[in-house]
Amino acid sequence: MKFIVPRLAVVLVLLCYVLSAMARSAEQTTTAFNVLLDDIWQYKLSVQPISATGYGVHDYDAQLADMSPLGLAAQDQQYRVFLSRLSQLDSRELNRNAQITLQIQQYHLQNDIDQYAYHAHYMPLTSESGFHSELAFLPASMRFKTLEDYQHYLQRLTQFPRYFTEQIYWMKQGMSAGIVQPKAVLMGFEESIKAFIKASPQESHFYEPFRQLGDNRFTTEEKQALQQHAAEVIERQVFPAYQQFYDFFVNEYLPNSKSDIAAQSWPDGRAYYQNRSNYYTTTNMPVDDIHQLGLSEVKRIRSEMQKVLDDLDYQGDINQFIAYLRTAPQFYAKTPNELLKQASFIAKKMDAHLPQLFNFLPRIPYGVEPVPESIAPKYTTGRYIAPTRDDQPGYFWVNTYALDKRPLYALTALTLHEAVPGHHLQISLAAEMQDLPNIRRYGYLSAFGEGWGLYAEFLGKEVGMYGDPYDEFGRLSYEMWRACRLVVDTGMHVKGWSRQQAIDYMLENTALSEHNVKTEIDRYISWPAQALSYKIGELSIKKLRFKAQDKLGERFDVRAFHDAVLAYGSIPLSVLETNIEDFIASQL
Repeated sequence: MKFIVPRLAVVLVLLCYVLSAMARSAEQTTTAFNVLLDDIWQYKLSVQPISATGYGVHDYDAQLADMSPLGLAAQDQQYRVFLSRLSQLDSRELNRNAQITLQIQQYHLQNDIDQYAYHAHYMPLTSESGFHSELAFLPASMRFKTLEDYQHYLQRLTQFPRYFTEQIYWMKQGMSAGIVQPKAVLMGFEESIKAFIKASPQESHFYEPFRQLGDNRFTTEEKQALQQHAAEVIERQVFPAYQQFYDFFVNEYLPNSKSDIAAQSWPDGRAYYQNRSNYYTTTNMPVDDIHQLGLSEVKRIRSEMQKVLDDLDYQGDINQFIAYLRTAPQFYAKTPNELLKQASFIAKKMDAHLPQLFNFLPRIPYGVEPVPESIAPKYTTGRYIAPTRDDQPGYFWVNTYALDKRPLYALTALTLHEAVPGHHLQISLAAEMQDLPNIRRYGYLSAFGEGWGLYAEFLGKEVGMYGDPYDEFGRLSYEMWRACRLVVDTGMHVKGWSRQQAIDYMLENTALSEHNVKTEIDRYISWPAQALSYKIGELSIKKLRFKAQDKLGERFDVRAFHDAVLAYGSIPLSVLETNIEDFIASQL
């Protein structure tokens, strides 16, 4: 007995030593991880200068990305080095939140590597936009406070010829390798290029920052010098760059675009499509399973649509009702302002319901604006545009082109998806989480973000936003739209569907106008698998909510549930599932 106490003391000392060593090791791993995260973030800012500006980092405001062969190869090599360094960390020594960050950072880096390996940079355009139109955000995203800010902006403009030449080089590589967009989705695309070529520099969109120089920051001579310099740069650098791209597109790219629409016809196309599906859905679901899921969802939603017809005592079938909705004048705005005002009213009405659904709301407000005229004809019906500076709001863009194709009965669902409680709320809350690393605050995973947007449409039903059966049918049509995406996207890219077959399927099952359907189908063709993310994400969120309601019963609080879903930023669906399991356990 006399040896027990000393032996116990020795054991306790050894235990304390081991625990202390483990704590030191975990602390060192965490520190090394945080340093590596910052290294990756800073490198990304350096090679993506426009993004850096949008995040409020102004060290690269005078630059555009290096798209040269050497530049992209160097980036790919660096991403591989970063991924290797991350894999060498012992994730068991990180806390739960850091483990999530590690997984997300690996996910984004692997995507960068995959995109380069599959030559995605050979096609820097989709049916609705491209590198040339993305530059249109520069006047709104850059800082214009000092003379140096204006000079940085002008230096960026002088790099347009180099940047356009590099992008055209990759498009030519794509032509040689057979990695080009289909001709079917590119008809009329040249108009989005021509829109940037004006009769005079002063008419250019890029001259916008120099129209209002009436304050006292600069002398008269400085203002005149800036305006003259801007006119010269736009005339001699910007316009020729767009003209070069226009000529190349019309004379070379469009004539050599491919005749079929399937991603699997590209080199390694089937593998690329599965890779894109895995990335956008954050799952490993086989493409055939996704197609079948889409078919079953279409069948389920169609039965929900029939219930609306029964409530209206409508004597025809669903397709006759859809034909009526597409042609009845009362369902369409007469002017762009009428459409914008209705969207604004719906958004403000939903604002009032947010406290019923959320404990935390973002500080950043949002506005309602039309889609720019230069891209509206081939652009989707609406989109959320996040702020690019800390003194800006977010924007819900509403497409006011072809008003007779923008039904009011679907406007509530669209507004809830793009504004609140959809994209604006989710993206803004993530950006305001100061305790999260930057990759978590600003990173976006489509299955989570778009899944949340579609779930947000459903939330409107719970707070009475769909005031009549037509609005409810519009909501169901939007849900059907996303279910049809699972069918037509996989159908066109790997199952041999034609473009017309996909159009007919969408017209048969949704209340979208024919113009909208064609625009959407072309988007899916030119942006493989992205459209799969919406329904996959929404079904996952709904499944977890129903599970929480079932487990918690009367203790279920929808606001607490939404807090748990949004608390970690944009995350893979597998991580979300674990988080909600933890939430349920904590509530029990």
